[in-house]
Amino acid sequence: MSHQDLNVACKADCLKLALQWLFSGVNWSSIRFRDDCSWSPRRLCMAGLFWSCSNEKTLDDRFRSTRKILHFLDPDQDKLASSYQAFMKMLTRWTTPLVALLLPALRRRMRTALAQLWHTDGWLLFGVDGSRIQLPRTKSHEAAYSAARKKKKKKKSTKRVSTKHAKKANSPQMWITTLWHAGTSLPWAWRTGPADSSERAHLLDMLPELPAPSMIAADAGFVGYENMQAILEKGHNFLIRVGANVRLLRELGFARESQNTVYLWPDKQAKKHAPPIVLRLIVVQNGKHPVYLVTNVLSAKQLSAAQVVRLYRRRWGIEVFFRSLKQTYERRKLHSKKAEHARVELDWSMVSLWAMALYALVQVRTGEEPKLRVSIAGMLRGFRHTMRDYRHPRERGDSMRNQLKLAVIDNYERTDKTSRDYPFKKKEKPPDKPKILLATNFQKQQAIIVKQEQMQIRLTA
Repeated sequence: MSHQDLNVACKADCLKLALQWLFSGVNWSSIRFRDDCSWSPRRLCMAGLFWSCSNEKTLDDRFRSTRKILHFLDPDQDKLASSYQAFMKMLTRWTTPLVALLLPALRRRMRTALAQLWHTDGWLLFGVDGSRIQLPRTKSHEAAYSAARKKKKKKKSTKRVSTKHAKKANSPQMWITTLWHAGTSLPWAWRTGPADSSERAHLLDMLPELPAPSMIAADAGFVGYENMQAILEKGHNFLIRVGANVRLLRELGFARESQNTVYLWPDKQAKKHAPPIVLRLIVVQNGKHPVYLVTNVLSAKQLSAAQVVRLYRRRWGIEVFFRSLKQTYERRKLHSKKAEHARVELDWSMVSLWAMALYALVQVRTGEEPKLRVSIAGMLRGFRHTMRDYRHPRERGDSMRNQLKLAVIDNYERTDKTSRDYPFKKKEKPPDKPKILLATNFQKQQAIIVKQEQMQIRLTA
């Protein structure tokens, strides 16, 4: 007797439950396809998630397996076309509006289903950082993403550049800058661009998507007057590492000062009579070298030095997220040959990893030990096992939810691995001490003038 005759639920039901939970509250009516189109916005979104999650070797095979799953989940709908090219054309055209619909739904789920993880040490903490994703060496990628895509004027040079070095400089890579929620260890927003993209510009573009007030923790690559001023204008706070490329002033007299008060006031902004940014400098000893951090939160009662250490340590989780994306999820190098397809592949990879990790985290939090973290490798095994065996009957205790509850990182303490000589271990030199100077008399006079101008603006406003 067949399983259908026994009316036994199959593993595809687990996928249906997960999709219903993730899509709850999404209003698909804002996107309309042609009447003769076999796709619907919801169905195309499901296809993007399954297609990016699949571990088939080629993108074409991923689509074929995705098409079979979709037809099994919804057999009453029109049969989807079997052309991979037509699928990619649809996905390329509609990825931006579909992702714009999904992200608010995922964020609402994070805030409601994981309310206990929303804040970190009393702050709504977000880390920000960037990373490079490798791409196939095609003319399309080289024209869109390689650092050498811009033609520069040739300069006479006595140095000989090897062919190997020139090829390496022209390797197409995609840059991705990510805002990462520290409490849940899940992404919040991202921007992509060529290999030489500005991660500061990406951050400024993502600021409107952050709930205010948030605390942004960043490394030394995000230092800058315009960057910090934009964060403050949006109502957010920041905790940023500074190095030798930053000049800070002491005893400027612009604000009420304490022992740790410093100012960021470049000469360019001082000439424009722009106000200095008042900061609090905190020096943390990590055992090897001091770490210099600045924050706009001046009160030690509101943000203690111990909190600063804990919050900045949590920022390291975004590095773990990138490792999960590139190594565990195998997105170190994308498969798409065209530049527009590569962006779509990376966007859906981010959305699917976010959605799966969110769903798995909710299952883990309902278990006996709610403090355990999700294992990305175990989570992927659970989803991909269900996708592969979607026609099989669901045995008792073998549902996807039960598998995800077991996808946790054990809580035993690892030994120190810093002495291991990894062949690909990064050996970057840490940032040096920032330049901290006493304000000159001329700078103090400028600060008085700017302060008076600020007071007049407030009185006339």
